[in-house]
Amino acid sequence: MRTSDLQKALPCKLVQARFEDRVLSGAYTSDLLSDVMGKAEADSVLITIQAHKNTVAVASLVGLAAIVLCGDRPIPEDMVEAAAAEGVALFSTSLTQFEVSGRLWPELRKAEG
Repeated sequence: MRTSDLQKALPCKLVQARFEDRVLSGAYTSDLLSDVMGKAEADSVLITIQAHKNTVAVASLVGLAAIVLCGDRPIPEDMVEAAAAEGVALFSTSLTQFEVSGRLWPELRKAEG
């Protein structure tokens, strides 16, 4: 599964499209950014409700390919700008974190196959 495949797997909107279309190694669901820094793996997608530019900074530090913001959270422009500057794909969805995690799990497992 690639970053661009997220729109096929989820009902989501691409908010920031300046990114490398990377192969996703997995996903990590958390709202605690220190947890993300310590546990998320590079080339993964972060599933969160944390809609601010610090989320992008953590994603970049870890080497995450994308962020999926859940629950139709409003996305500040400085977050979109930071994601573009760092090349992190940014998606928005009305789904909950649980729903996004559940939908991505089988898609990511298929890609391993």
